[in-house]
Amino acid sequence: MLLTKSSPYIIAEIGQAHEGSLGILYSYIDAIAKTGVNAVKFQMHIAEAESSEYEPFRVKFSLEDKTRFDYWKRMGFSLEQWKGIKEHCDEVGLDFICSPFSNLAVEWLEEIGVKCYKIGSGEVNNFLILEKIAQTGKSVILSSGMSSYAELDETVGFLKERNVDFSILQCTTAYPTEPEQYGLNVIDELKKRYNVSIGFSDHSAKKEACIAATALGASILEFHVVFDRELFGPDSKASLTLLETKELVESVRNIAKAIANPIDKNDIEAVKPLKQIFEKSLAINKDLPKNHILKFEDLEAKKPKGFGILASKYKDIIGRSLRSDMKQWDFLNEEDLT
Repeated sequence: MLLTKSSPYIIAEIGQAHEGSLGILYSYIDAIAKTGVNAVKFQMHIAEAESSEYEPFRVKFSLEDKTRFDYWKRMGFSLEQWKGIKEHCDEVGLDFICSPFSNLAVEWLEEIGVKCYKIGSGEVNNFLILEKIAQTGKSVILSSGMSSYAELDETVGFLKERNVDFSILQCTTAYPTEPEQYGLNVIDELKKRYNVSIGFSDHSAKKEACIAATALGASILEFHVVFDRELFGPDSKASLTLLETKELVESVRNIAKAIANPIDKNDIEAVKPLKQIFEKSLAINKDLPKNHILKFEDLEAKKPKGFGILASKYKDIIGRSLRSDMKQWDFLNEEDLT
């Protein structure tokens, strides 16, 4: 599967941010290629195959499309244009991933040469398209945003019966997603329930969610990107900017590196020189005469370690006597005590 390249495997989704413009779409590809993500994701909408004039708007946002069907028509590209998009992704070193929303889109994607299919939350129980994709033998990434466990169980069983290599993303279908909706606990639940690669699909427009998901073991991250959240479009408010994406990638890679390199808390060899500097030796905090019996109130701990009895051993010298007069701030050693 593509995600074996690195973990987490990071997917930046353009979605509909291109506004039906090839020029804008290519600009997004070029900008995303500079952020360090593994893949760029698209949505293939072929209006006549997937929708109708009766489809309502999810959010009434468009000033130029009378119906949602009109919007999908404006967002669409021809097969030849899609081939060029895939080729450009190859040129800049980004994996091309796409969500089909019709069986015709699957046919187009096969002709284009897609290596991995992303199934949007609304298609998880669309067994017609899942059957079509299963017949390709390609791997699948499922978003679980609209599915109960009962529904996911059915889809997982369907894919397993057909020997489809799949992974699942914890996803909340809310734009933008608020912190109380992240559902980070579901990452571990999905791991235990299905024993497959589990990831996180985010719509929060915040870096924190994917960073937290990485720390919790997500092996795939997906999020929308946009040049500016003030731009026109249904997903802009739920997207990361390109600068935020670059910062997120760096953070996620660092967290993944930390997780891959667990620390042995018993191995302190590397900090021994620092322990010598920062740990302390016992000293006295006032002038004291010979034969004085040491009390807790007479003691101080001073850097560095090794010039007196270890500060951790203070209990062992309370009640012992001084062999000779000592000055304030002198270190205490065994030879000073009777």
